[in-house]
This record gives sequence, C-alpha cells and structure tokens, in this order.
Amino acid sequence: MPKVVGVRFKNSCRSYYFEAGDLEYELNRPVVVETARGTEMGYICILPTDVDEDKVVAPLKPVMRIATKKDIDQVEKNERKRPEAMKIAAQKIAESKLDMRLTDCEYTFEGNKLIIYFTADGRVDFRELVKELASAFHVRIELKQIGARDECKMLGGLGPCGRPCCCANHMPDYAHVTIKMAKNQNLSLNPTKISGLCGRLMCCLAYENEVYTEKNKKIPPLGAFVTTKDGRNGVVVSTAPLKEAFKLKITDGDKVDFVDCTSEDVASFKTKNNQGKKSKEDKAEKELENLE
Repeated sequence: MPKVVGVRFKNSCRSYYFEAGDLEYELNRPVVVETARGTEMGYICILPTDVDEDKVVAPLKPVMRIATKKDIDQVEKNERKRPEAMKIAAQKIAESKLDMRLTDCEYTFEGNKLIIYFTADGRVDFRELVKELASAFHVRIELKQIGARDECKMLGGLGPCGRPCCCANHMPDYAHVTIKMAKNQNLSLNPTKISGLCGRLMCCLAYENEVYTEKNKKIPPLGAFVTTKDGRNGVVVSTAPLKEAFKLKITDGDKVDFVDCTSEDVASFKTKNNQGKKSKEDKAEKELENLE
C-alpha cells in the first residue's frame, strides 16, 4: 500500500492524496505539489498514512517540497493582485456586452496565468474578450464557465438556516438532491422554501432522507384508508414520520373526529388514487424540475 498525505487547497473542502516521500509533515503545513492545473500550494490535512490502491487516483504524484518563504510570498503576491484583476475583468466584460456574469478570478501559482470564472445562461463566444483581457493583463487567460452550485460554493454565504452554505463550509462533493426527498420529509414544494442561495434544491435535503424513507414505510401515506386494531376506520390527513405517527380523520354520520395513531395501531390500510391531488403535485414537480 502506498504511503500518502492529504492536501487541501484554498477554498476547497476536498482533500487530495499525494505520495508522502521522506519529507517531514505537520498538519496545516504548506506544501508545493504538481496538479492537473500545474504547480500549486496546498496545506497538509492528513498526515502520512497507508491507503489501499483502489482509493488512489493514478498516477500518484509526490509532494515536490515543503513550501518555502519564497513560495508563500508568491501566493500572497498573487492574492494582492486579485482585487485589481477583478476590477479590470468586470470592466472588460461590461464593455464586451456579453451575457455573462463575473464570479471570481485567480492567478496560478507561478503568476503566469489568470483564470476567470463566470456564469451565463448559455454558451458564450468570448474569443474577442480573451484577446482584450490578455492585452490588459499580459498573461495567459483562461475563461471558465461554472454552474450555479459552483458559484455558490466559490462565493459562500449564509443559507436559509442562518449557517454558512454546506457546499462552501464542509461538503467535498455536491449532494444528489431530488424533489422526492422534499416530499418524503413533508416539506412544502414552494421553491422559495426548499432552494438554497444557488437557486437549486438545498443540499441538506439529502442529509436525513434515508431516515425519512425508512420511517415512511412504517406508516400509511396521506389519503390512505386505515383500519385500526380496535376496529376504527378513517383517512390519514397528516403524518409525522420521525414519530412513526399519523392523524386519522374518522367520520361517523355528521360527527367528525381526529385521532392520533402510531404505526402499531394499524391493522390494515389501502391507498386512494386522488387524481386531483396527484395532478396538482405533478404540476408542482414540473415547475421544480430545474431546481434539481
């Protein structure tokens, strides 16, 4: 098994494996490594450890060196140039009148290339813009279009819960989220209530979905006709999956009662195909398709 160290780069929650070699490491110590983007400086987040071959993405590259003061100064110099680069890039994009929105920019470690991140609703022909930017900065220019989730991860912010966005704070990968998860948790299908800052479904919908899915199997669904063990018959009007409970509407002539029941009270049940309600739900889901 290869001995590796984990390296994390700026504004990233994901760690990458590199061959440890014979260098001495400490947590959060800056190191210089070779990546697909070129030379970069990262920080040690996992001390030397043996890992299985199937967990390593080949080829495994070695750590080039422990970062020197010169390396750190270079990174700080690049960071100091970033605000001015943002200002000029925003100006050039405005002058180009292209339908694109500047998100961020960064210089590579050597400072010989500027990567500019932007969002757009469709494909953008930015060939002329690249020439203008290259003339302004006198370095190689890479324009990179990113999606709404990438933009949110890059910029960060506070979610509807009041805490930092999960994608920017601790998630190494985006969660796979669907409308069905919101339905499993009895959440409103109102886009403003289940969308994050990126305008897509909130990643946190996936956190408890597995529990809700298992709990929902133990209780009748909304609209089901239920017969309880003590012989009462009614219709499920609300559910509380985490408590494995539901509220039963029992109609006896003109008398209507609402009874709290649990999964243990159910003798049998059958579902009702409420076409009107189903049609309404289908319409809501169609409107929310673009949020996934």
